[in-house]
Amino acid sequence: MQPHPLPRSVLNLAWSNLAAQSAEQLSLAAAPLVAVLTLSAGTAQIGTLTAMQTLPFLLLSMPMGVLADRLPGRRLMVWSEGLRLLALLATFALLQSSSLTIAWLAALGFIGAIGTVGFSVTAPALVSSLAPRAALGRANARLELARSMAFAAGPAIAGALVSWAGASTAYVLGAALSAAAIGLLLRLAAPESTAPRAPRRPPLRDVAEGAAFVWRDALLRPILFTGVIFNIAWFVLLVVYVPYAVHTLGLNAGEVGGTLALYGVGMCVGALLTPRILAWLPLGRAIQIGPLCGALAAASLATTLLMPSVWLASLCFFLLGAGPIVWTIATTTLRQNITADALLGRVSAVFLTANTGARPIGAALGGLIGAHWGESACLTVALAGFILQAIVITCSCAAALRQMPASPA
Repeated sequence: MQPHPLPRSVLNLAWSNLAAQSAEQLSLAAAPLVAVLTLSAGTAQIGTLTAMQTLPFLLLSMPMGVLADRLPGRRLMVWSEGLRLLALLATFALLQSSSLTIAWLAALGFIGAIGTVGFSVTAPALVSSLAPRAALGRANARLELARSMAFAAGPAIAGALVSWAGASTAYVLGAALSAAAIGLLLRLAAPESTAPRAPRRPPLRDVAEGAAFVWRDALLRPILFTGVIFNIAWFVLLVVYVPYAVHTLGLNAGEVGGTLALYGVGMCVGALLTPRILAWLPLGRAIQIGPLCGALAAASLATTLLMPSVWLASLCFFLLGAGPIVWTIATTTLRQNITADALLGRVSAVFLTANTGARPIGAALGGLIGAHWGESACLTVALAGFILQAIVITCSCAAALRQMPASPA
């Protein structure tokens, strides 16, 4: 029997997600190019710029989670995307007036990232109000496919626009996409909850309630640990890959970019296949696909230490895109099903904070290991991390799930 079509509001949200994520990827890719080519920035300044673009995920995910549980989801997403639009327009105006500096670029990148945090934290809760429980997996797959397409195409488009038409063009396109995302959000027929809202309490108590729920839950806790270990290992690998690919594998810039682009291709393929995978396999098996693909990916790249091959490097990034996107969709759907609506924003924020917080730890660890023991040690440590996260989830009760648990009353 064919599944019922997804509601129009879910499709509008997916298109909005595509536009918003594309605007984000354009700005993230354009910022360092502008910094180097226009502002003559050095490595330290690029590091500061990158840190400012990721800092809101650490500082504001939990407060945004509280807001997501207190405010109508569509309104918070519109405000968040509006903040990103203002940041893009301000960057464009400063570029046009030749007034842009590294400080301004970093500050506006920080403001734009606040919008990304708000959008990312609120989306899972909004999806659960738009789609029937039975269709949550397909709805999440649509959103992740949109994100995957943005990851695959955004950086390439930004690079081409900056090279051919100037940096301003990239920010104009980003602003247009952000405005389109707002327009699509405004078209959502999002049902507002008629249930009485919980009494307002101190925000820290709300944050603690979300964190405690994740910690106590036997399914969510190992999923959180697996995600943290995965992200640490992933960024250890990312830090070392480009110098390793150039110095050891002998790849040129185009070949390095081609292998990295396969990450986005893998994400698209995985997002397209996930609804079928969730229909064919027990839920626990589907959840394990991402961690196991991560371990296989790291093993394929580590194999190049003995047998240098661009194909093995390409396989690594394809698997890192295809497998973990299945994990993201399956675990997000599980989280939506077992978490009460009143907690969903804060629970999503716990996962976003933990996963993004693990990334700078992985990057710092990779830099430290690479500086002291070399690139091969980094790849070995990354492989060990990917194996560990696969063991954690395989030995957990989440791996034994046959079907989606019943939603809370």
